[in-house]
Parts: sequence; C-alpha cells; structure tokens
Amino acid sequence: MCFISGVAFGQDTLVKIYDPTANGKTQIANAVKLADSTGKQVFVQVGGNWCSWCVRFTRYCKSEVEIDTLLNNNYVVVHLNYSKENKNLDILKTLGYPQRFGFPVIVILDNKGNRIHTQDSGFLEAGAGYDKKKIIEFLSMWTRKALDPKLYTK
Repeated sequence: MCFISGVAFGQDTLVKIYDPTANGKTQIANAVKLADSTGKQVFVQVGGNWCSWCVRFTRYCKSEVEIDTLLNNNYVVVHLNYSKENKNLDILKTLGYPQRFGFPVIVILDNKGNRIHTQDSGFLEAGAGYDKKKIIEFLSMWTRKALDPKLYTK
C-alpha cells in the first residue's frame, strides 16, 4: 500500500467504510432504535478505514450472499470508527473496552442496547482471509431467534 497526500492507494477504491466524523453514540442509539422496531440485534463492527482486516471483513461479508443475507435479516449494522481522528473512547468504554481484542472487533447489542457478546474477529479467520462457516455459525448464535427463551424450555 502506498500513501500519497493522505490518500490510500493499492486498494480497489478509496475506502470509506468507517466515518471518522460520525458521532458513535448517535450511530448506536439510532441502530438500537431501528433494531427494536424491526426485531433485530445490533452488530457493531469496530475498526477503521486504515485497518486492512476491517476492510477485508466487510468486503467478504458483502460478497458472500449467505452471510450478507444473514446480517441484513437479523442485524442492524454499525461501523464504529476507531482512528487517530476519532477513537470513540467514550462509547468503547460503555461497550466493555472491545479494542483490547484488536481490530476489527465485533460487539453484539440486543434491541435495548445491552451488550450481549464481544467477538475477537481473529476466531473467524482462515489463512489470509475469513472462514464462511465460522462467520455464519457466529452470526446465527446471536440472532434474536437464537436467544429466544421459549426455545430452551421443557
């Protein structure tokens, strides 16, 4: 990768997955509100446009139809920025300091905004990329349906 005048080259296009100017608190509040009204969970991917694994994860999930469908049907997705411009440290504190796992890191919130899981994305990798089966299994385990108490009664 080559950097010239602050613009990253060496990728297909200038990466704009994360918005360093976005208010993370507002992003998550809006996502929680939407999740509550649509019966979904909130999928918070913390990282930055500077992070090749963050970009790779997002691109991989969008390119795999089964993963993309699973995400869209069950989650409201938020890309929470972590960069020198905006580290969102106040939000990360409320999420239990997920940055300790490296980037990207995924935080699953329920439809009320409660953190129910933090996922080190390294466990979803395979070689120089990501593992479709691992991602599908992970996403499936944290849907509203999977956490429905009625599924676990006698």
